Amino acid sequence: MEPTKHENILQEIDEVEQELTHLSKQQKQAETKLQSLRERLAEHNSENGNQTITTPTTPVPTPNKLTREERISLFMRLFRGRDDVYPLLWEGKTSDSIGYSPVCANEWKPELCNKGPVKCGECPNRQFLPVTADVIEKHLLGEHTIGVYPMLKDETCWFLAADFDKKDWQADVRAFTETCRRVDIPYALERSRSGNGAHVWFFFDTPVSAATARRMGSYLLTETMARRHQLRMSSYDRLFPNQDTMPKGGFGNLIALPLQLKLRQKGNTLFLNDELEPYKDQWNFLSTLPHIPTADVERIAGEALASGQITGLQIAETGGDAYDASPWLRPPSREPTNAPITEPVPQQVHGVLSQRLFIEKKGLPSSLISQIKWLAAFQNPEFYRKQSLRLSTHQEARIISCAKDEEKYISMPRGCVGDVEDLLSEHHSTLEIEDLRNPGDAIEVNFSGKLSNAQKQATKTLLEHDNGIIVAPPGFGKTVLGTYLIAERKCSTLVIVHTKPLLKQWQAQIGIFLDRDAKSIGHVGGGAKRKLTGEVDVAMIQSLYRKKSVDNIVADYGQVIIDDNFAGSEIGRASERPKGAHHGWCASTSSPAIRLI
Repeated sequence: MEPTKHENILQEIDEVEQELTHLSKQQKQAETKLQSLRERLAEHNSENGNQTITTPTTPVPTPNKLTREERISLFMRLFRGRDDVYPLLWEGKTSDSIGYSPVCANEWKPELCNKGPVKCGECPNRQFLPVTADVIEKHLLGEHTIGVYPMLKDETCWFLAADFDKKDWQADVRAFTETCRRVDIPYALERSRSGNGAHVWFFFDTPVSAATARRMGSYLLTETMARRHQLRMSSYDRLFPNQDTMPKGGFGNLIALPLQLKLRQKGNTLFLNDELEPYKDQWNFLSTLPHIPTADVERIAGEALASGQITGLQIAETGGDAYDASPWLRPPSREPTNAPITEPVPQQVHGVLSQRLFIEKKGLPSSLISQIKWLAAFQNPEFYRKQSLRLSTHQEARIISCAKDEEKYISMPRGCVGDVEDLLSEHHSTLEIEDLRNPGDAIEVNFSGKLSNAQKQATKTLLEHDNGIIVAPPGFGKTVLGTYLIAERKCSTLVIVHTKPLLKQWQAQIGIFLDRDAKSIGHVGGGAKRKLTGEVDVAMIQSLYRKKSVDNIVADYGQVIIDDNFAGSEIGRASERPKGAHHGWCASTSSPAIRLI
């Protein structure tokens, strides 16, 4: 049967629409290339003495104003996540509490909703409402505020977003978007709801594996840190999707959607140009923003994986590193490849060894400062354990950093001295250390016990170093080794424990092996009044570590012994440090999962 005139017209309309789509894609590609060429020209001008060169510019044609339906359709196409459920912002009526909950038709219905004891994702009576054009329109008109769950059921995503906050967010965003331009990745920069932060969005032309998208984002962050060392490592935890895999019974992390009217009127949730000024026509910007081809995302993530530049960390045996999917790309050394440093490095770098190692930043290029900070960071095994079990990783940091960026110094654990020296030697530089540690007060004490051959070997090795960790099974006699170290070093010593029975045990063991009255041993915590001798004392970590700071008495001793290495971890992460510093550390543990001291 011959097609009717009506069918022919419909076919021609379809062909013209396809042609318009093709032309629109070509226009976006041309705009991206034009912007890249202009940036290259600007760099060339800068390299050649800022010569002024006039180039002809062709104005980009502005598309016709989008209709209401076209705006909603564009919004749903860009910010596309789970469409079978969406989170709605709620605010407490009698308090300052605020949060998001998935919208459910049975919410708070008697005998159907048991919110609180039962998670929404595990509720047998859940009836989540889908994302519709009406829901999006109400968001844009300011009638409510919604978010989106970026990770789809098959663990892919249509977009990736990087979140920046804190007081330095503007400088961080400028550095990050510069990296994006260098790699030629189109992005959309949005001011956050509060106005004190920003989101950088990347939109894909087809769904991309969440793990692959995150690798691309992590690579961009790592490249940015090489130029701006102030960028926090917690930025890796502010990528959305926030997980590589979907947790059981959950939806993954959510991110708030932009362009909510009430917030737009305050200048927030708007898209900004590179000068951090809002675009005059938000919809024009979004409609002309190129999508990133899936092949490009996979290529960038693959190249970063092969070069070890996903993060600046040594690959840990976490059971969940980025090389699990492609183990053939794992470098034999399991160590990342540091980015080359082109700026001059001082022949000598000044350091101060006190309660921590302080590296003076004067004269150091930002890329080297960043590499030094990476030496004091490690992958959080708890994060990867939970992720492998598909448990929630909420508030679990992917990377734990023990370095702190001071005004003139980088402070890091003292155990990093050797690593810093090795890194500097690669750049033909040396670390000159000023030792300001506290040697403690001399004490008269003798050991009256007898060590086994294994204990003798352990103590011999420990005494050759100022810092050390004893890893031995229960019953090995780690408490006896601690008393022997006190007798050999003959300096004031503080023993740190985490339970009252351990405190009593140490007092008894010190009394036996050092010929002292157990009641005369000083103590802190355990329900008794603080009593310090300044010679050999035992303290509970709970009484020393409060409000993220360590009691200054720790600095009064020449040696600190920690029973179980968890305590060293707590002190190592404290944001406030005692002013002085002991000369030696020793931690004992029955667990091989050693942390930095």
